[in-house]
Amino acid sequence: MAEEHIHALNLVSQGNWDGAHHLIQEHSDELACLIHGYLHREEGDLSNASYWYSRVGHDIPDNTLEEEYHRLYQLADTK
Repeated sequence: MAEEHIHALNLVSQGNWDGAHHLIQEHSDELACLIHGYLHREEGDLSNASYWYSRVGHDIPDNTLEEEYHRLYQLADTK
């Protein structure tokens, strides 16, 4: 599963939001939900982002998109 998480994050870092979203929306584990929330946060759809973060008991984080990207990448890299 970690490969899909990292692949989705790599896609979004390359500007392929649609590819990242398509890949991650097929999964419902905690990290996939956090990445999904991040993607919608990056898109500017905060209500959708909030939904995905809340699915795993989190609020939208109070950090920058860059900080959140790195946090999620670190989580994926440790799995």
